[in-house]
Amino acid sequence: MTAIALRPPEIVMRLQRLGAAHPTRLSFLRQLIRRAAREKWRVRKHLFDLDDNGFGRAVYAVETPARTYSLVAFSTPLDDEKRSDRVIAQAWDTSYALYDGLPDSAEIARLEANAPLQEAGRYTSRELVLARANKSVRLFEEVAATLAQGRQPDEEQLLGVGYLLRTTAVYGNGKFGIADRDEIASRPELAGSFQAEMLTVWLIRSFTLDLVDHIAHRRNPAGAARLAPDLRRALGVGNATGLGMAPFLVRHPLLTHSWFLARETALARVRAEPHAGKVERNAFSKSLADLRRRVARWHSDDSRQAAATRSLADDLDTLAENLDRLLAKPRPWDPLYRFAEHHFSLEGQEACVSLILEPHGTLVDDLGDTMKADETHGHAIDGSMSCASLRQALLDSYSWAESVDFADPAANARFWYVSAEKLEPRLGERFEEDGAELEQPLATARDALGLAAALSEEPASSRVADFLLRRPEWRHAVRRAQIVAKFPYAEIHDNLIGAELRPVDILRAKLAFFGARSFDPRSDRWLRIALFSGEPLIEDVGTAGEAA
Repeated sequence: MTAIALRPPEIVMRLQRLGAAHPTRLSFLRQLIRRAAREKWRVRKHLFDLDDNGFGRAVYAVETPARTYSLVAFSTPLDDEKRSDRVIAQAWDTSYALYDGLPDSAEIARLEANAPLQEAGRYTSRELVLARANKSVRLFEEVAATLAQGRQPDEEQLLGVGYLLRTTAVYGNGKFGIADRDEIASRPELAGSFQAEMLTVWLIRSFTLDLVDHIAHRRNPAGAARLAPDLRRALGVGNATGLGMAPFLVRHPLLTHSWFLARETALARVRAEPHAGKVERNAFSKSLADLRRRVARWHSDDSRQAAATRSLADDLDTLAENLDRLLAKPRPWDPLYRFAEHHFSLEGQEACVSLILEPHGTLVDDLGDTMKADETHGHAIDGSMSCASLRQALLDSYSWAESVDFADPAANARFWYVSAEKLEPRLGERFEEDGAELEQPLATARDALGLAAALSEEPASSRVADFLLRRPEWRHAVRRAQIVAKFPYAEIHDNLIGAELRPVDILRAKLAFFGARSFDPRSDRWLRIALFSGEPLIEDVGTAGEAA
């Protein structure tokens, strides 16, 4: 079989394409679902103690082959004026902790006193993830009222939103005193990227659906309807994500490389396949039909996303019209992708990548195990490298940056800093706001060009170690340059401090790897998404066989 070259970083890692990313079968929630189905995880309600208004506490226990995890959930009253998606909010409709094991009554009481406080609470290493969520003002009450009347809610309205609760934070990795990532990284069920966080959201989904059913039943015990199974599966968990997550792909270059390399390797494998069998053709056609239905319901008030969604709908129509012809060609998945590359928008091209991978689990799913990186000890600088060699590596890896004129204020318009109030990344306007002296080292293109200029003044044979002894301010750029030279998908190929930067493009790329759908930018700095919509319910997956 003749190999297909991977799409190069200069194509894959541009912001506009990152901002058109779609989830694939390698996305983290899909990996979790497949493991749960394969290992037949069991879920049970250990506790469901809610009053007539749905306020109280619940515990959902998940039994994996090796150990048990529990979602401890709290539902509390919240005035409408206090309900906010912003990270500065102080109260939420619901709050959660993913607990390592099965909590006893004393532990539940401890969490009940702390989890609703979120950042202000006190936690132990038994808590693996901390989360909070608000009800969808548009939908939650309407669904509860309709079910209480014995009727099912309007399907189009329900699926147009896609969720009843929306998380505003899902914290892991030692934040606020919960367990460090190192404590669970060796556990197979949580070893992959963000598996503990995805498990938390998956369980929150079940609690959400049970919560609305519970409220409806308490309003009308004799006549309330339960949410229909097909609607339960169609609904996911919403999420509001902003600038705090945006720098992640920049700060974790080794992990970023592993994610994109796995996806691009999967695409190359499928494109090299000599034939498209009947099973694969049918699976592709089903996935295409499903995506067309999703896109028809995909609404955004953001004009750019709305236009992109319309283009995507047209692209998918064109793909459907040409599908039989394309799949009749030799090595059919390659001409299908090339057709998309030549005729479709970026949204359409990246959707096509997702569709092409979908029927080929046996060919690509093993790559999920490669989507991680050991960043515990960082990446040691090679001080023995000559300054000339490092400069050449910079010119090779950052040739795309040479067209950016950082003397132009528009190219240098922003700066990244960490908020003193919430200790999260924020984006400042360099020429309009104070604080540029607190800038974080995220201006990768500017710093790479600056380092290359500094190295040009050094003797060609001098060592990087000697250079850094005299110029320690360049350590971060040297380290990054050596990483990018070895791991080509580690770097975003665009200016991250320019006036035209849209951080939501970075956010969408990361969230697509999570498995997010229904991207809805609310500005250029934050967006809403849905997770697990259309996927199996966790309580069903253990008896349903292989899934996702």
